Amino acid sequence: MAAQETQAAQQSSVSNGEVSSNGAAASGEVVQTGATALDPQQQQQQQQPNAWQVIKGVLFRIFIIWAISSWFRRGPSTPDPSTPAGAPRLPSRNLFPKDTLMDLYVYISENEIFTDFNNTEALFWYQQDLVYGDWTTGESGDGCYEHYQELDLSENTIFFFCVKQNGSTYIHIYFTKSGFHPDPKRKGQYRRLSTVHSTRMLNKYKRRKFLKTKNLLTGETEADPEMIKRAESHGPVEIISHWHPNLTINMVDDHTAWVKGSVPPPLDQHVKFDAVSGDYYPIVYFNDYWNLQKDYHPINETLQNLPLRLSYCPLSLWRWQLYAAQSARSPWNFLADDTYEQSDEDQDSVKVALLETNPYLLGLTIVVSIVHSIFEFLAFKNDIQFWNSRQSLEGLSVRSIIFGVFQSLVVLLYILDNETNFVVQVSVFIGLLIDFWKITKVMDVRLDRENRIAGIFPRLIFKDKSTYVDSSTKIYDDMAFKYLSWLLYPLFGCYAVYSLLYVEHKGWYSWVLSMLYGFLLTFGFITMTPQLFINYKMKSVAHLPWRMLTYKALNTFIDDLFAFVIKMPMMYRIGCLRDDVVFFIYLYQRWIYRVDPNRVNEFGTSGVERSKDSPAQAVAADTTAAITDKSEGEKKND
Repeated sequence: MAAQETQAAQQSSVSNGEVSSNGAAASGEVVQTGATALDPQQQQQQQQPNAWQVIKGVLFRIFIIWAISSWFRRGPSTPDPSTPAGAPRLPSRNLFPKDTLMDLYVYISENEIFTDFNNTEALFWYQQDLVYGDWTTGESGDGCYEHYQELDLSENTIFFFCVKQNGSTYIHIYFTKSGFHPDPKRKGQYRRLSTVHSTRMLNKYKRRKFLKTKNLLTGETEADPEMIKRAESHGPVEIISHWHPNLTINMVDDHTAWVKGSVPPPLDQHVKFDAVSGDYYPIVYFNDYWNLQKDYHPINETLQNLPLRLSYCPLSLWRWQLYAAQSARSPWNFLADDTYEQSDEDQDSVKVALLETNPYLLGLTIVVSIVHSIFEFLAFKNDIQFWNSRQSLEGLSVRSIIFGVFQSLVVLLYILDNETNFVVQVSVFIGLLIDFWKITKVMDVRLDRENRIAGIFPRLIFKDKSTYVDSSTKIYDDMAFKYLSWLLYPLFGCYAVYSLLYVEHKGWYSWVLSMLYGFLLTFGFITMTPQLFINYKMKSVAHLPWRMLTYKALNTFIDDLFAFVIKMPMMYRIGCLRDDVVFFIYLYQRWIYRVDPNRVNEFGTSGVERSKDSPAQAVAADTTAAITDKSEGEKKND
């Protein structure tokens, strides 16, 4: 089952380690898209993330972020620097009372700071007599208004220079009380406390990476020749501007008496206070939460126009808090950009699940995901407890533990070679350290300071423990791996030849890693069978960590359920099924080996010795051995 845990980690590493061509970050940030020249067969090896895996990962990340945020936010909020020391903090009010009549001005410009109010070409939308906090007017009776227009990208237009020349395009939103104008130069028509302004970049920059892969034998590649030329001219990374046709402008219907300097994050980034009056402006929020990354399109020379649909809608306070929390990023930004790109991809998968999944099934998925995470934690806890308190290795496959270290090492090298995000790298590295720790529990490890390597470094000496060598376990373990090698070596050779002939790679090092990784992902479950063989030879299963195995089995059954309910790759479904087959064999062995007659009870006798006396004594000995076997197994698991 150690190999089963490693295989599950491998599957999650593949899905989390992919680089999507649709990843995006917040406005103005440069994000990385997927490999353009990636071979289709190599893409098939990397399974696409599914909603089941994504929801589990997002729930776990939310818990970790909440725990870290709670730790760092225990202190009082940071005081506002503009507030004099010792001055009382008074509650403020919204500068726009309920049902205030407003006018909406929307300008589009290449400048982040807009001043050209007299340019009619820059005015994209003008809407009069909006009512602040009204939820009944509008085209659909929900307080929402919409405006659609296609931006002309022909030469000598403002949008040509903003967009087609790979420049930035900004949208400027102004809400003014009815009868006022946003231009400060218009005397008598402009009032500072009656104007709300917000700006945002419309286009997003993404990095497109070119992976130079080829067939190592022929030197040929199936990549698009045009992409190869662009890679040669622009380098391995090209920055491309992308466009999304939809954007929603929300004005939050909120009249909370916020206190300056005490607004909790991340809401403090959106509440703007007036420096003179101390009151705050209405909150204008650019809502692109439901804009999926796959709907962003690159802007190139062939485009003649760009569609843009703007929507204005009121937004309640609690919904705005949800959106703001989802869109916010931690101020302790010590992770690479790729980590947040993967977060954007995960959020996209969750959005698709929310939009397309039946609500009842979605609720069940969330509940079972939480239960699944609890079982994973309990399995990890009991696994550590079992190996930490284990004194005898009789009946346990030590070679399976060693092979598990090799599997974890291959997974770590593979994800490092494929530039997986930082979170996945850390999790796999921690798993590898735990596997190394298990080596110290199943073998005697010491430093030989007399026979140093190159006369400098002490030599590590590994020696089997006496409880493993003295028993018949080592013989059965060697026998199981000998039989297993008859099957694994031919499969390994065939897979290596196939990978070399039909799959493109970056180089020989990448070929070795991808070949080993693909082989372990496909046939790694076979390494769970040596323990079955040892159980069969010893006619006992009392030495196994049954609590940990039970938690893992429950998780496997949960995976089976959702593998056939939620759309998933067929290989993933087959992987869940084959793990079930192995565990059912474990259960069958537990049923047929309920009593171990060779085990010595607390009176110093075994069932075999007692059976030589009389049939009645043999029955009593079997009963005592069964009770002893059960109690000792529970103590070891505890």
